[in-house]
Amino acid sequence: MTKETLLMQYQSECLSALKSVANIHKPFEKAFMDTMKLFMAIPDRINFLQLGRYGCFSEQTYRNLFEHETFDWFAFNGSIISKHLTGKRKAIAIDPSYIPKSGKKTPWIGYFRSGCAGEYKRGLEIMGIGVIDIDNHECMTLGSIQTPDCKTLDNMDKNLVDWYSCYLISRKDKLQSLSRTVVADAFFSKKTFVTPMCENGFHVISRFRNDVVLYYPTLEKKTGKRGHPKWFDGRIDFANLDLTRCKEYEVNKGKLYGLRVYAKAFKRYVSLAIWYPMDGRTDKWQLYFSTDDSMDGREVLDYYRTRFQLEFL
Repeated sequence: MTKETLLMQYQSECLSALKSVANIHKPFEKAFMDTMKLFMAIPDRINFLQLGRYGCFSEQTYRNLFEHETFDWFAFNGSIISKHLTGKRKAIAIDPSYIPKSGKKTPWIGYFRSGCAGEYKRGLEIMGIGVIDIDNHECMTLGSIQTPDCKTLDNMDKNLVDWYSCYLISRKDKLQSLSRTVVADAFFSKKTFVTPMCENGFHVISRFRNDVVLYYPTLEKKTGKRGHPKWFDGRIDFANLDLTRCKEYEVNKGKLYGLRVYAKAFKRYVSLAIWYPMDGRTDKWQLYFSTDDSMDGREVLDYYRTRFQLEFL
């Protein structure tokens, strides 16, 4: 395809998604479509000054466009996603990202964790929200939201994890129309995130720390006597895993086992995938879990690894 053909196809899909969202006024539609074209055409930094320089409208027109708070970006992106992600298994992937920013007047500027630098740095943070297609190993962005700084969070009487979960729950109608499964990295494997998400109809897939406290499910049966059988058996020692309780899966590198376990931190059963590296490697096992304890170990690993597609966007 030529560049012109690709651009026409891109504009056609954007226009179709735009009209599917709501009844849009013609002036808004023209400015919006011109903005979509400029995002593809401008090779360097994109800001309102650049849009006014290269576009068909003034800088103030583009500023007014992005202040249109009633526009539903989730619905717009969701319309495009529904056409292109064709796999049966989908999930919502989230990933906070640090953005360097200087100055003192920018709203919510503060210190945030930079994964690349391995330290907290001054700037901004956005939480990217995408939809991952597990069957085709693809991902498309659904939206993003800026993270408040520490002072703002204190005024809300929330910490960072509380804010993440509250925001996702506030958009649950849109999110759950696409998938009820949320995939996140190990930072989110906390009770304060997992419990409210599960209480609102989500399932969470994430990764445990290697020193997590997990227990084998009990093998005791009900006897008909008073009292409930014990909920779980002994603590799991991952250096000496009881293979009789696990299901082994074939993988290209290392060994993968799956089983249902009791997570003390969550006070609930989860489906666990345990991956051991190949012989000769010194790194330890890796533990992936899903709060949907009916999932098998391979599926848990597939969901988690597909999450990395979000980081390429």
